[in-house]
Amino acid sequence: MLSFASDYMETCAPEILKRLGELGKEKLAGYGFDRISESARNKIREAAGAPEADVYFLIGGTQTNATVIDTMLRPYEGVIAARTGHVSVHEAGAIEYGGHKVLELPSEEGKIRASQIAEYVDGYWADGNHEHMVMPALVYISQPTEYGSLYTLKELVEISRTCHEHHLALYVDGARLAYGLMAEGNDVTMKDLARLADAFYIGGTKCGGLLGEAVVFPKKNTVPHFFTMVKQHGALLAKGWAAGIQFDTLFTDGLYERLGKNADEKADRIRKVLDEKGYVQDIRNRTNQIFLILTKEKAEELSHKVELGFWENKDEDHVVMRIATSWATTDEEVDELVSLL
Repeated sequence: MLSFASDYMETCAPEILKRLGELGKEKLAGYGFDRISESARNKIREAAGAPEADVYFLIGGTQTNATVIDTMLRPYEGVIAARTGHVSVHEAGAIEYGGHKVLELPSEEGKIRASQIAEYVDGYWADGNHEHMVMPALVYISQPTEYGSLYTLKELVEISRTCHEHHLALYVDGARLAYGLMAEGNDVTMKDLARLADAFYIGGTKCGGLLGEAVVFPKKNTVPHFFTMVKQHGALLAKGWAAGIQFDTLFTDGLYERLGKNADEKADRIRKVLDEKGYVQDIRNRTNQIFLILTKEKAEELSHKVELGFWENKDEDHVVMRIATSWATTDEEVDELVSLL
């Protein structure tokens, strides 16, 4: 069965498997205090242009979002996010389970605007009953968004400025960051994220790693005792080197960027065929996710030959299905999908 259902279906980049195999029976310190994890942290600091950054390796995206948001907020504070954002829709209430309300804003192609944030916060403080309400204290965005769209540098600068003018922290989810960094037309770098955000994470699970995400706090000691709270949230690997070695490899010789570029180029090939054949895309982007509007009959027909990701029911007769390329997608797989389409 041909599969384009998600970007974490394959194991991991061969370079990572090779390095894991080379460890043999070497004994390494636990919890990320090993030499390989420290090497990975230094490479990430260099890539982010943040030499004093605190860098931590967590086991997965949901644990990362839940831990970072919970540790950056006080019990009475909430997080502003797009209504379509990952923390709003696809994390099973993990943020609310941690005691923090997600304060949703309408989004356009997955993005929220600086003006919306300012309006929400100003409205909160203007409300005579605000002491009885959840206080907005952090803004969550993702790059790319849940719909594969990208914030421009101008938009990111405006959001960052608005957050700091309104005493809000800014946190960027980078689960698919490699695909955003390498997308055609993208003008946001990792150094920009480090300069404009209070915290962000670099996705490994969806971007060539076996597991794990790298949380970056560009300013040292942004969250005191974060390590302890990672453990408290069940997001700490005892064999921390297992995540560290992945990021040490991904950030060697431009591997992270090359893996992201492969997925984006393969997605662009598929988009070209979709346009030529008259297919309609629900939301257009230049990253690795394609959202295709199909009749339910056509989706059922294709499901016997290729696994696509269900996204949503568009109307009574149509469904939105997601095509996701990945770091490992081959020309042969794209050719086969194109032939089916």
